[in-house]
Amino acid sequence: MFRGIRPLLSGSTYAGALFAYCGALASLPLLPFAALPAVAWPSAPVGVQFALTALVWAVLIGAIGLARTTRRVLIACARRMLGVPLPDPVGERRRGADRLRTPLWLLSHVLLGWVGAQLGVLLFVAGLLLPGGWAGAEAGVSVHGWSLRAGSGWQSWAAALCCVLLAAALCLAVTYALRWLAPRLLGPSSGERLALAAERERALAERERVLAERNRLAHELHDSIGHTLTAATIQAAVAGEMLGADPVAARAALRSIEESTRAALEDLDYVLGMLREEKAGTAPARTLADLPELLDRLRHAGAVVEPDLSGDYAQAQGTLSRAAYRILQEGLTNALRHGAGGPIQVKVAAAPDSLELAVVNRTGAGSGTGQGAFPTSGHGLPGLVERVRLLNGEIEAGPDGPEHWRLAVRLPVRLPA
Repeated sequence: MFRGIRPLLSGSTYAGALFAYCGALASLPLLPFAALPAVAWPSAPVGVQFALTALVWAVLIGAIGLARTTRRVLIACARRMLGVPLPDPVGERRRGADRLRTPLWLLSHVLLGWVGAQLGVLLFVAGLLLPGGWAGAEAGVSVHGWSLRAGSGWQSWAAALCCVLLAAALCLAVTYALRWLAPRLLGPSSGERLALAAERERALAERERVLAERNRLAHELHDSIGHTLTAATIQAAVAGEMLGADPVAARAALRSIEESTRAALEDLDYVLGMLREEKAGTAPARTLADLPELLDRLRHAGAVVEPDLSGDYAQAQGTLSRAAYRILQEGLTNALRHGAGGPIQVKVAAAPDSLELAVVNRTGAGSGTGQGAFPTSGHGLPGLVERVRLLNGEIEAGPDGPEHWRLAVRLPVRLPA
């Protein structure tokens, strides 16, 4: 029962009714102009004069609705007073029946306001006057020959309560009617809906493009900068240990740090230029042809690398070769970070229809480069999976026996059409 009368207790119900009554009051300044034809035709019957005045009044109200500014003001007021989510009108010129929707809204608004105001005031006044016992006389209401009388007993109070409830229900009906009409008359037309939908699609497509590009750049930064920092940290530790015992080896480690950080700076400059929406330089294109240099940097870091290269991997060109280099770089970075020392096995097997990559390293408690020596972001493996998926490849990553970890990737050389 409480849920049934809850709308009668809501402030938004009476705000909507007040909105309708304000629309009726706002039309009053037009009434003297609407009455001019009737004044100019004094000999016409009263009914004709009344109909002529009402017709001219409706035309004047509708003419105001043809202005584009009026529609914007009405939409803003309906959003505020009725709580209806109406979008702002699209800046295209309305044609045909679309131009008549705002005048129809104004006429409906004014009509509901006048009817609701007159009936509401009548019912509310009746609710105040019907309990006649306190006045010491019989109370009643009489309008155009229709009368309502109540005695001084409880019947008068019951009738008064019914009148007040009917006045509240009338406010609710007026508010609901305006809320039903607002989206249909003030909402977007079919052409505007298509324009709004197209605009949303363009915005979503642009956002997806930006996000995809940023994700790609994030992968590039993670793979290149992450590998460089890992290798440089290890190389710096090696150089520090060997500086007194073997200066030549220490200088070689420092040169390797210089080379790898210079390459990382190139990657960083390119990515920052893209993120700033500047005209970035040429993207550093590292491919499988740069694999020997990558393996040399690992050796300078003190790692033992056992490459197993077979087939002509030069046949992997373009995107495939660049992706394969990044996959191996990420696998080797993880081996340096989380491995337990020992040799790192690197396999590249090129076949006419596929390219197979694998990195195997020992796991378990290591020395300074083992697990826990480097923080992990958790983005490396998911990034590899996403990269391989985009190339229609297959990836496996997990333990390989009790003491090893294996990353294996198989990429098709020719993507299916």
